[in-house]
Amino acid sequence: MSNHELFKNKGFISSGFLNLSPGEAYELAINGAAIVDVREEFLTGYKQFLVPRVIYLPNSQIQLKYQELPQDIPLIIADSVGLRSRESMQFLLSVGFKNIANLAGGIIEWEQNGFPLRKNLSEQLDGSCMCQLRPRMK
Repeated sequence: MSNHELFKNKGFISSGFLNLSPGEAYELAINGAAIVDVREEFLTGYKQFLVPRVIYLPNSQIQLKYQELPQDIPLIIADSVGLRSRESMQFLLSVGFKNIANLAGGIIEWEQNGFPLRKNLSEQLDGSCMCQLRPRMK
């Protein structure tokens, strides 16, 4: 199957572009697609997608650095829950990217569906409410 056929018969169209379920995204990621994680750097320390190819390009920098993204492989744009990735999708489509899809639900839904993550436990937070969050003690 060629790279440009990976998205064929996958996902659903919403807001004018292709959205993938975590299961579809995982299948595609292990078969040649790259996940482009557009979460800001401070959000990527604890949980990361564990697939063969992940590219980190924060949404805040995508307009400056989008030329660094490969256009010869399918790209799955992902963030925490799917909000910033939508912004990134809209921008990438406007500058000519065609072989892209959005990960519906982001890394949150990815994890809820049991797909592989790399976790840095030193970045995990504890606390009974937001006002008490602190790094987890070992």
